[in-house]
Amino acid sequence: MKAEEQSGVPPTGSAGAGTSPRVLVIDVGGTHVKVLASSQAQPREFVSGPNLTPKRMVSKVKNLVADWHYDTISIGYPGPVLQNRATSEPWNLGKGWKGFNFEAAFKLPVKVVNDAAMQALGSYKHGKMLFLGLGTGLGSAVIVDGIVEPMELGHLPYKKATFEDYLGVRGLEKYGKKKWRRYVADAVERLIAALEPEDVVLGGGNVHKLNQLPPGSRAGDNANAFVGGFRLWQKADGSTRDKHPCVRAPGRPLHVRR
Repeated sequence: MKAEEQSGVPPTGSAGAGTSPRVLVIDVGGTHVKVLASSQAQPREFVSGPNLTPKRMVSKVKNLVADWHYDTISIGYPGPVLQNRATSEPWNLGKGWKGFNFEAAFKLPVKVVNDAAMQALGSYKHGKMLFLGLGTGLGSAVIVDGIVEPMELGHLPYKKATFEDYLGVRGLEKYGKKKWRRYVADAVERLIAALEPEDVVLGGGNVHKLNQLPPGSRAGDNANAFVGGFRLWQKADGSTRDKHPCVRAPGRPLHVRR
């Protein structure tokens, strides 16, 4: 799927021929759902949690952004995605996400991608990049020369469980910050050795709990999820009509494997 970077404050009304669409980005997380439109400067959010179904999410988003104008939607989903639909239920949200048709619910064009892939897309600069999202779980993606490959590295065996069990919030709560930081550093070293990336980005809400970054890595920012959502609608030639304040173009069109 072609990825597009949308930016700028477009005029009121529907996007016409030859103009970039106005994009609403929805970042679905285990504790909050955050939204930002390419016509707005500040994001908005609401609490998610185990009772949030996709129908409730759609309704809450519509109410939250009723005064915003947008033509297309990007959704970052906390799980695997295939052909614009979630392929499994998230363990920390309500039921009904698997196979849910967001285009039908919003009645607009929608692109759904794994949330780690969307944040990786917004963090990408060049070459081969590994992204690890230190959040409720462990999100992961690799980008090679503009091709985004969502991954599930968190499910790989690590010590007595999986990477996610040690690096996600469960590991942080179980082992405490000191041990959790050591596990993060060890996991990053192992994954760098296995995948040989040129660039490593650590994102997610818990990256700020690291007192220092593992060698060879840089910190991402949760706001990059919005940048990635705008980039999903980048024109095929990589051009855009305007610039949103948080967008920095990667220099070439980006593609997400679906």
